[in-house]
Amino acid sequence: MLYKTGVYYEMKILVINGPNMQLLGQREPDIYGSKSLADLETRLVKIAKEADYEVIFFQSNHEGDIVDHLGMADKTVDAVIINPAAYTHTSVAIRDAIKAINVPVVEVHLSNIAEREEFRHTSLTAPVCMGQICGFGLIGYEMAFNALKDFLTNK
Repeated sequence: MLYKTGVYYEMKILVINGPNMQLLGQREPDIYGSKSLADLETRLVKIAKEADYEVIFFQSNHEGDIVDHLGMADKTVDAVIINPAAYTHTSVAIRDAIKAINVPVVEVHLSNIAEREEFRHTSLTAPVCMGQICGFGLIGYEMAFNALKDFLTNK
């Protein structure tokens, strides 16, 4: 934590969600669950406050917007949790943006992409991330937060 004029400032983690994540809770609940993106955000805010961290959320269906947010991460946050969603398997631009920044990034997927359709088995982004968590539903975001918190505390 940073200390300035008697006030502690928490670490900041950016949570980026890619295409169709705004439909969480409605879209294929048998795969992605019944909780909404707002439910996820509420849960992560609670966990972050308990740890004296701040989480900032961004969701976009547009690849360039995600690239732009990643490009600003060095100047604005201490770490990133990203669910590139469908862009996981197609976006060299997002991969390059992750590789270009100097903050730790953890990739998260609600479903186990290795047991889904074959085209989902390859992640272009995971090799440039600190790690990947998949198959645990919304708890995967909590796992990513805790991993990053531990990393930032011990680095």
